[in-house]
Parts: sequence; C-alpha cells; structure tokens
Amino acid sequence: QVQLVESGGGLVQAGGSLRLSCAVSGSMFTINVMGWYRQAPGKQRELVATITSGGVTNYADSVKGRFTISRDNAKNTGNLQMNSLKPEDTAVYYCNAETIWRYEYWGQGTQVTVSS
Repeated sequence: QVQLVESGGGLVQAGGSLRLSCAVSGSMFTINVMGWYRQAPGKQRELVATITSGGVTNYADSVKGRFTISRDNAKNTGNLQMNSLKPEDTAVYYCNAETIWRYEYWGQGTQVTVSS
C-alpha cells in the first residue's frame, strides 16, 4: 500500500515560482513511475510531468523549460519545481505513483493559483 501526500501549493504572482512535494509512505523502490497531473476548473485532468525509477523524465509541452520533476528515493519524496508560472498553470496538482506491480495511487491534491 502506498500513500501520497502533496504539499507546497499556494498563491503566487505570474512569473513566480513554487515547489511542490509529494511525501510517499511505503517503499520508493516499489514505485516505477512518479508523476504530477493537474486539473483546472471545468477541464479534464492532464499530465504535467513524469519520472521513472531510472530518472527518465517526460513533460507536457506547456511546461517544458519551466518545470522540473525530481525524486529522492532516500527521502521518500517526489518534487515538482515550477518556475515562470503563468495564470494558465492555475489548477489542483496531484501526485501519482505507479508501482512495479502496476498499481496506481493518487494524492489528495494541492491548489496552485497564479495571479496575473
């Protein structure tokens, strides 16, 4: 069983930065892929970024060059560094983990609001 708890969301002005963290209960070594997704009001949940256990990353085109995903297996955390934030980045951000047994887990979400 894996539990994910996000933190670090908040209100920031356009051009600012936030760092989201995802605390993982359970062994990080059983997690194959960690990811961040977001859902804006009235829109479907969308992929933001993923990182594999080997460190291979993937980003949505809309955040490339601005966001950086990372994971620290020793600290049982995943992180999303968000720079040059735009109002269109406003959404609830969710941490996601897929284990080596293909089970998928979600955090409860953290609100990110970017004011113009």
